[in-house]
Amino acid sequence: MATLNPPHSEPLVPTVPGPLPEASQPTEVTLPPLACDAHCHVFGPADQFPFSPTRTYTPPDSGIDAFERLQQRLGLSRAVFVQASCHGTDNSAMIDAIQRGDGRYAGVAMIDDSFTDADLAHLHANRVRGIRFNFVAHLGGAPDLDRFWRLVRRVEPFGWHVVLHFDAQDLPQYADLLDALPIPYVIDHMARVPAADGIEQEPFQRLLQLVADDERCWVKISCAERLTHGKVAPFDDVIPFAQALVAAAPERVLWGTDWPHPNMAVMPDEGALTNLLAAYVPDVGLRNRILVDNPQALYDFG
Repeated sequence: MATLNPPHSEPLVPTVPGPLPEASQPTEVTLPPLACDAHCHVFGPADQFPFSPTRTYTPPDSGIDAFERLQQRLGLSRAVFVQASCHGTDNSAMIDAIQRGDGRYAGVAMIDDSFTDADLAHLHANRVRGIRFNFVAHLGGAPDLDRFWRLVRRVEPFGWHVVLHFDAQDLPQYADLLDALPIPYVIDHMARVPAADGIEQEPFQRLLQLVADDERCWVKISCAERLTHGKVAPFDDVIPFAQALVAAAPERVLWGTDWPHPNMAVMPDEGALTNLLAAYVPDVGLRNRILVDNPQALYDFG
């Protein structure tokens, strides 16, 4: 397994802001029992779970205790922690958070070629069910594709999926890659499609086609704060995009907060993000499917 990140010898100075101290309570929607935040992170605490020495940003500590307070405020029960790049391939903070959940949490790891089969089995036993790759240009760009395929083949026997962080405009160039994947794949954050360009824009139409036509393709209707024009509330311009994706394949849609919102200049209110669900999915039964049944199917909660 990848070497654990070395301990920090002095307090770290964050280079990005942290989440709001307290979210508002949702007023437009009441979440059902077992509702899941299917995309969130834990950062640190750095004195216990050091950040990667090769990280591109240093966040303030946003650990499991703060996250569980947020869950209680929003009315959430389950969560999927996605390994953040600031921790690299040291998944220790994520695994600790999952263990604290007593079956209510699952994870998506970042791995490299140093991981043995025993390491992968350890992650699986600790409720990891996928791996993630970034393809976004300003976050470092596409991974080495030879390594990508090696790692996909390594996790296939575990029944895992792969989470892909794309810019929508880049989807066409990876059509062959997606078509060849032997496991399910999840497109993060509506492929970061810019809401200002409208629902008819070609990148979003390509995403819609993928979701509708490929039964291996899942999508997260998350990160309105990144997609909306101006990057601040209100997020009304994102609503038609989420609605279209839900209509295309409601059985393969997930929702998440993206807490604690890495690299956002203006932090969103998670209560406001949760309220968007009332507009994204007005039908209560369908909303419950997206919040409970769909994450259950992909992450096998106890």
